[in-house]
Amino acid sequence: MSYKWPDKDKDEVVDYNIDWSRFLDDDTISSVTWFIDAADGTKTQVANTDVVNGLQKVSQTNTTTVATVRLGLGTNNIRYKITCQILTAESLQYERSVFIRIKEK
Repeated sequence: MSYKWPDKDKDEVVDYNIDWSRFLDDDTISSVTWFIDAADGTKTQVANTDVVNGLQKVSQTNTTTVATVRLGLGTNNIRYKITCQILTAESLQYERSVFIRIKEK
């Protein structure tokens, strides 16, 4: 399933998040991995400061139920697919994809 975040200006550095609480019940997030799809559609794992297809993953944080990624840069009029994968304390793995479009404001 894919979701959509609000558009981002290429000059902004903005936090976006996924609230996993409705999937977790009493479980909690133990680790988070972020991916950005490359221009050819390849899902690419990103570390802090990595740039994929012009979009930069600046940093990430998480609580026990919410995963947050800070994004910078981006190419105007490009729609990016960002994927968040979590591993829980009970060793369950979840993954959700979100689309974000870069729009000059």
